[in-house]
Amino acid sequence: MTRRLVTIVAVLAALTAIEPAAGVVRAQGAPKLVVLLMVDQMRADYLDRYAANYAHGLKRLTTSGAYFTNAALPYMNTVTCAGHATAATGTFPYQHGLIMNAWVNRDVELSETCTEDPSVSIVGYGPLKGAGDSPKRLIRPTLADLLRTERGGRVVSLSLKARSSIGMAGHGGDAVIWFDDRGGFVSSTAFAKVPEPSILAFVKAHPIEKAKGTEWTRTLPPSRYQYDDDIATERPTLGWGVTFPHPFGTDDATFYGRWQQSPLSDEYLEQMAEAAIDGMHLGSSSGTDFLGISFSTLDLVGHLFGPRSHEVQDVLVRLDATIGRLLDHLDAHVGRDNYLLALSADHGVSDIPEQVGGARMSSAEPVVRVIDEALRGVLPDSPAREIRDVIRPFTGDGLYVAGVTNSDVYFRAGVYNRLKKDDKAMTAVLDALSQVPAIARVLRGETLTNAAARASSDPVVRAAALSYVEGRSGDLVLVLNENAVMSTSAANHGTSYDYDQQIPVVFLGPGIRPGHYDTPASSADIAVTLAARFGLTIPNADGHGQTAIMSGLVSGR
Repeated sequence: MTRRLVTIVAVLAALTAIEPAAGVVRAQGAPKLVVLLMVDQMRADYLDRYAANYAHGLKRLTTSGAYFTNAALPYMNTVTCAGHATAATGTFPYQHGLIMNAWVNRDVELSETCTEDPSVSIVGYGPLKGAGDSPKRLIRPTLADLLRTERGGRVVSLSLKARSSIGMAGHGGDAVIWFDDRGGFVSSTAFAKVPEPSILAFVKAHPIEKAKGTEWTRTLPPSRYQYDDDIATERPTLGWGVTFPHPFGTDDATFYGRWQQSPLSDEYLEQMAEAAIDGMHLGSSSGTDFLGISFSTLDLVGHLFGPRSHEVQDVLVRLDATIGRLLDHLDAHVGRDNYLLALSADHGVSDIPEQVGGARMSSAEPVVRVIDEALRGVLPDSPAREIRDVIRPFTGDGLYVAGVTNSDVYFRAGVYNRLKKDDKAMTAVLDALSQVPAIARVLRGETLTNAAARASSDPVVRAAALSYVEGRSGDLVLVLNENAVMSTSAANHGTSYDYDQQIPVVFLGPGIRPGHYDTPASSADIAVTLAARFGLTIPNADGHGQTAIMSGLVSGR
């Protein structure tokens, strides 16, 4: 185990031992509820490009809130797990540790997701059982952790995705909930032993199966949507076509996936949030409560249909109304002066490469193949390859490669150390990868682990270094060409190009000066800014406190 990972284990042990301080006191005059809204795959330009169709929540946020129009993520692995942890902790992936949605566990040379944890069990809001998910790999505390331990607040975090819900909540919470693809909402014993009663009652009273036999149609007349609907390069799944309407069907095998890939799932989460606000009386205790909601539908639909599609536009139209309902409910049941809200995104997304002249690799197979071919003549005594019955998601393995996840290449045990000692072998690999059409550059992992790399004048090196954790990240980091994807999805993300990095950052609530701000910002600023509002400090923050938007910053206890 590397020194870096030993440190990670020690920090995690300390975090899980945190308990709320006795006699916690909320900063005087501060709101009683913090709300974090994350919209998965919300490109920054969506707020302007499709603004004519917004009349509710998104319009209110961008006209009545503090809207940062020059916000971006400065790191390379612009993916869901990294993005949620960044907004929640105020730090970038090199610090919080959730570098990607999944990475290769070097001990077993298999991919593992950022939250999977066989030591915990599902707590089902229905009959589902099995191994669960936890925050054990998250190194830094979240804003929700600080509110829970320093301000005695309750923590509620809701999403379709475990990595989103857990990333917002952090190391504890009263109701940290996500959707299991088998068909039901769940939590895990990492957070609570039994379901939260008010949310359990809501789920039982509102079964999602009521949507069986219905279909998703456009909300507005077709003329209100930009671009064409019938685009051959879109890549829907589960039997859907490229045009509306999209039926949900009645078969469980496809229904639950289709339901998640529709605005109905966003609307359901908002209704669940209302149930939590009312049933748990969020914002009415002596502490400062936290409510996190991550709307995942835009990401699921964006991957299938791309950012120009009518489907993406309709998700945004419906999300605008959904967020509007949530704001109205907060106004009525918590009070406008009693909640402070931030909205952001975990990443953006590319255009469909076939629409913009970009390259596509449908899998990591070309990367694995060229490395194997380059090394056969240089390292003829290849390591033994374990034959597996199951190839885990995100992983393509070969004679010398244990797996490729997102931008990172992981070699089998001992191979990369041999390459570092053999200039001929290393050159052979780097030259071979440079010939792959979708690849622009290849960076060596050992050059990305220091402060100099994280402050490099080369923006690509800096972005890669801000995503890099020694022991978790790959041996090599691939830099794709602009508009290139390595995926079977129509569109993808995970690069350091503007379309993936640029995201919205908006604040709304008492003491927030409305306006459009062109100050550079990132989602890491959210935790730092909101923590300061409650007299708290984010440790080792990469984000900046955007105090210019605050008319009455509260400090002290």
